[in-house]
Amino acid sequence: MPADADFSVCTYNVNSIKARLPNVVDFLREAAPDVVCLQEIKCVDEAFPRQEIEDLGYNVATHGQKSYNGVALLSKFPLEDVRRGLAGEDTDEQARYIEAVVLTPGAPWRVASIYLPNGNPVASEKFPYKLRWMQRLAAHAADLLALEERLVLAGDYNVIPRDGDCHDPAAWQDDALFQPQTRASYRTLQNLGLVDAFMAVDGREHVYTFWDYQAGAWAKDHGIRIDHFLLSPEAADRLRACAVARAARGKEKASDHAPVIARFAL
Repeated sequence: MPADADFSVCTYNVNSIKARLPNVVDFLREAAPDVVCLQEIKCVDEAFPRQEIEDLGYNVATHGQKSYNGVALLSKFPLEDVRRGLAGEDTDEQARYIEAVVLTPGAPWRVASIYLPNGNPVASEKFPYKLRWMQRLAAHAADLLALEERLVLAGDYNVIPRDGDCHDPAAWQDDALFQPQTRASYRTLQNLGLVDAFMAVDGREHVYTFWDYQAGAWAKDHGIRIDHFLLSPEAADRLRACAVARAARGKEKASDHAPVIARFAL
């Protein structure tokens, strides 16, 4: 591989791998990212369509759950040191985190796929669970940053960081994704030394990654930006681009999320 080659990482909430498999396969063939972080696969490990993905040249690691949640890592390079789940809450059985070391030529990269809790309704136990989960993620991220590796924490964070990351702030002010505590928890992650890839290379307002199926949101471009890359300084130094692959959202039977691809210098 040339010394100046790109290393591409994609995050993609597929909203059921079984329902979206043809779309996912088409996307992987067209975009051919080196590593893909999937969220909401909504199946147990044994039911994941491993063969169809492996036939495209990917190694596969999953952390599945029946009918809900579930995350996966797909990599064109070997994976090692696979970790499933976060420490800190022994009763948590939700499959929302998977991490592995990607053995690229030269230095390895540590990549995680994250499906952060939604947290709605705010008045329920779901919102404190979301905030506790973000605290656990921050504690783990701090440990990983101490390793001084090329670290990519990618996924559906269910966080709208800025007013300009949604079409209409007033429509989201009561939502868990928009709460001051949620945004503060996201800033806590950044204050550890993690870099929001999109903000580092673009930063425009009204660039979205999710459009609801309801009320013609896609056609009206009434979206939100909730799929993010947080990078260690070692990874951020190599960041070249970060862009939303909007075309995937416009296809028949599409997920309500679009893939986002970050490109790095190897």
